Amino acid sequence: MSRPARNPWLIAALALIVAATAVVIAVVHHIPDVAISSALAQRTPDVARGEYIAVLGDCAFCHTRAGGPSYAGGLALSSPLGTIYSSNITPERDTGIGAYTLTDFVRVMRLGVRPDGTRLYPAMPYTAYARVSDEDLQDLFGYLQSTIAPVPLASRASDIAWPLSIRWPLALWDAAFHDDSGFVSDGSQDPQWNRGAYLVQGLAHCGTCHTPRGLFFEEKDLSGRSNLYLSGGRLDATSPINLRGNSGDGLGRWSVADIATLLKSGRSEHSAVTGPMADAVRHSTQYMTDQDVAAIAIYLKSLSPAPERGRASFVASDSTAGSIMAGSERTPGGRIYLDSCAACHRLSGSGETSTFPTLAGNSSVLSSDPSSLIGVILEGARAPSTAAAPSGLAMPGFGWRYNDADIAAVATFTRSSWGNNASPVPAAKVAKIRDQLRISRPEY
Repeated sequence: MSRPARNPWLIAALALIVAATAVVIAVVHHIPDVAISSALAQRTPDVARGEYIAVLGDCAFCHTRAGGPSYAGGLALSSPLGTIYSSNITPERDTGIGAYTLTDFVRVMRLGVRPDGTRLYPAMPYTAYARVSDEDLQDLFGYLQSTIAPVPLASRASDIAWPLSIRWPLALWDAAFHDDSGFVSDGSQDPQWNRGAYLVQGLAHCGTCHTPRGLFFEEKDLSGRSNLYLSGGRLDATSPINLRGNSGDGLGRWSVADIATLLKSGRSEHSAVTGPMADAVRHSTQYMTDQDVAAIAIYLKSLSPAPERGRASFVASDSTAGSIMAGSERTPGGRIYLDSCAACHRLSGSGETSTFPTLAGNSSVLSSDPSSLIGVILEGARAPSTAAAPSGLAMPGFGWRYNDADIAAVATFTRSSWGNNASPVPAAKVAKIRDQLRISRPEY
């Protein structure tokens, strides 16, 4: 009896599947090596400098839950998959990083891999920290190990549902999207510009919030190679603004001094910080040296505009104020503005310098994604209290008073008045943000 003929295509397909499986297994279970300069062995960590590095990275805020011990973790971080909780990074040996070596620490910071091979979710911005220098990481590690009190508190597991909670696919995500190359200075720029680029791309991890993400939650640019970098993002129920040179929703009309003032005080003549950026100013940027804040501002101001398609524009106009004064402004949004907003933000939308933010030409108001504007109207906001601006002025929320259509109307009015030219806000968008913020609807 003759043997049945073998199908060479089937054999090839099986071989390919076996080879691909072997590659996946190798990637998933491999604990990657991390390059560290041998010169660090002869270098003593500068603990005081390490404390400042922690300020630059905003480490304390992200790794401290409200009312909890410093650096012991537990802060809830929202993600598209579910809630992730920050880890304990105190020098406690069993539940913190007390048993880490410097190599272990650098691997976590640059590659997002723990000593046991567990992969971190990219909510921890190792995608940015990959650009931090050996010396800065050594100093930060020295500060955390020698100065912070150890806290025996196990890190809380994420609320991400199975099977999305399985972490081994993160190795494939890293292989596809993570660029672990270090910071490369630009020889055509001066040291101050390069310092700003180093901070923005690395320790300050600005791109984590301000750069748009792709289908798989990857940042579309990690180091400023394109004009998508820092062109505006989406974070939970907020829309971090475009930090590039666009004159409408970006920083095109801002000066270097304006940017520096916002980072030190939380407010400027163009805007005021809210949401996650208020926390960044409250815990990090206000404590940066004037030199570092200036360097960041110079770097940001040098960025070219993002692609203009679909973006708002602004050309100052007094026609809205004229219509209001003449009594001819009768749109639903205009009436709500007059009733609930104009007392602070003025008929001209100009606000009061360093007190009530201007709405005319405000980058957040003009953002392609109006989530932050909607959230502030619904929930209210409080300016951070800083050394440069101690009064933490607050705006009340109006979610209790106005329904989704009303909030959409006043947001649309704000985005289309005083020279603002941004797209209207649909009520369905307001409803989505309201539900995310868990703000009840008015009972009428």
